[in-house]
This record gives sequence, C-alpha cells and structure tokens, in this order.
Amino acid sequence: MADVQPPPLRTLDDFLLSSARFAVPDFRDLDRWNNRIINNLLYYQSNYFLSALLLLLLVGYFQPFQMFVGAIVVTLCFLGFVWAAENQAPIRRFRRNHPAAAMLAILLGSYLFISVLGGVAVFLFGIAFPILMVLVHASMRLRSLKNKLENKLESIGLKRTPMGLLLEALGQEQEAGS
Repeated sequence: MADVQPPPLRTLDDFLLSSARFAVPDFRDLDRWNNRIINNLLYYQSNYFLSALLLLLLVGYFQPFQMFVGAIVVTLCFLGFVWAAENQAPIRRFRRNHPAAAMLAILLGSYLFISVLGGVAVFLFGIAFPILMVLVHASMRLRSLKNKLENKLESIGLKRTPMGLLLEALGQEQEAGS
C-alpha cells in the first residue's frame, strides 16, 4: 500500500471544458466501451474522487445521519462482495465475466439494506448519483495521447493508484491499459 501514488488533478479545461472531446460510445462494441470507461477512470480518478466527494458533502450537509448510514452500508456491501469473490470461485468468475452486473449487485444490495433503514432518497442522491455521474463522463470522454500514456504506466505496474486498486478489487485489472 506504500507504493500507491495519488495521480494529479487534471485541469478543468481537460476534464470538462474546451479541450475535452466527448462522443457517444458504440454500445454494440462492449469491449471497446469497457476499455474507454476503465482508462478514463484511471486517468481522471482524482477529478472523479473530488467531484463525488463534493456531491457527498453537499448531501451529507443536508442529511448527515442518513448519509453516514448509507456510506456504512455501501462500504460493508462492497467489502462483503470483495471478500466473497476472493473466497468463492463462482462469485469470482461472475465478477470477472460480468463486471457491470457485479457493480449493480453491490448497489442493489446496498439499496435494499438502506430501504429497510429508510434512507432511500439519500442513497440515490448521495451515493448512486456521484457513481452515475462518473460512469457517464468516463463513457463519453474520448481519450487523449496523454491519457493513453498514463494508463500504460498504470497497467505495467510502474504506477499504482487508488482507482487501479479499486478496479483490481472489482476484477478489472486485466482490462486496464489495453
């Protein structure tokens, strides 16, 4: 864990404004779309973490207890899923073969637990909305040469980042940088 390096915060111009190029992904080529998402998640991870944190803080300011409960539930569901995937071969295969369904299972499991606890709206706006925002941006943002170079460094192990570790926990380490 000591060799994990947080990547730099990308400029707003590169992330959203004039130099950013966006295009609707080709939904028929799922491998290419998945590759675009993973590589953008790795390249813009500091921007995504900061954006999600700002949304979480905003919702947490208005609903602190429900936000705390939601964060605990999602964290426990995620850790439970990662533990189960490491210890159960069928779950590990499911995670590797169906990463979107695995993430959806974590979110749905969290939703069910929180709905029992009564914080559905806080969950939807405080936790799921930042994830949706990140996935939409990563899906639509076209990669630049600098993006591709940074992702190659991550994929060959010269650089370890928090998003790289998260993608590895979700079974997507073999996809990164390709």
